[in-house]
Amino acid sequence: MKTDSWLFFKESVLTETCDYIINQSKNYPIQDLSSSKIQKLIKKCKDDLDQFSCSTIPNFILPKSIEIMNFELEKKIDKVFMSKKSINPYLNSKDDPSLSSNHPKRTFMERDNGYLNSDLFEKNSEMKFLYEQEDLLKFVSACLGISPIYRWADPLACHAYNVMRPEGILPWHFDSCEFTLSIMIQKPDEGGIFEYCPFIREPGKENFDEVKKVLDGDRTKVRQLKLEPGDLQIFKGRFTMHRVTKVKGNKSRYLCIPAYVLDPWRVNTPEHSEAIYGKVLPIHIERNQARSDGLAD
Repeated sequence: MKTDSWLFFKESVLTETCDYIINQSKNYPIQDLSSSKIQKLIKKCKDDLDQFSCSTIPNFILPKSIEIMNFELEKKIDKVFMSKKSINPYLNSKDDPSLSSNHPKRTFMERDNGYLNSDLFEKNSEMKFLYEQEDLLKFVSACLGISPIYRWADPLACHAYNVMRPEGILPWHFDSCEFTLSIMIQKPDEGGIFEYCPFIREPGKENFDEVKKVLDGDRTKVRQLKLEPGDLQIFKGRFTMHRVTKVKGNKSRYLCIPAYVLDPWRVNTPEHSEAIYGKVLPIHIERNQARSDGLAD
């Protein structure tokens, strides 16, 4: 069945389950969190997340759904907001001369990537439908060992597609939301490797000295993760500095990043939204406030 035909078919038979997207029938029946198979998976994920801030579930998304996600992204590829500028690890491009010259907030690195914003997704989007499923929300919450968690209220960033073209790079940074899922849609020919430093900061404690060490090239705490199409990564990106190395070859890197938060009111700051997603909505201005965790965005 061709991808566009499948999209029409999917819309006509849409149900309230995501068993045609997630590899549930044999490997990951997340609709039943009490099953022994899922309990074992939840324990593994929680152990990984507690120790490394990251856990990966292979072949979580069915190949047909990966094909559809790729199709719906490429269908709107001309609407992707691409941005190339220098940013610090807190996704800010403005210098602060009041700080010492070697402060991490004054360390700027090249960023060259883009996003298909969440508000541009079609009504019957595969990714949008998956993100809105209660089964997935409850499963992620169980893996984190944290309840409640909420879908991100930011209408541009809640489940955006990330695009890195050849020679694109995403430097060391922290996320604005506490938790993200990463679903690899298309691997590049080379490069595009995810690197991260687990729990380098925590609520109320920025650990600028440790951040600076990594920015200066210290790889003692750096870990790598290679995702394959269909893999699901659960990640505590607000507390773990991370980056994606330069994409090499002729093929772009496509990733979907559904996001979850502890505060249902929270969205990106206006500055962050403008820089990363290309525009600011009224909600970003209305909800622009200090973060309850005391950390910089």
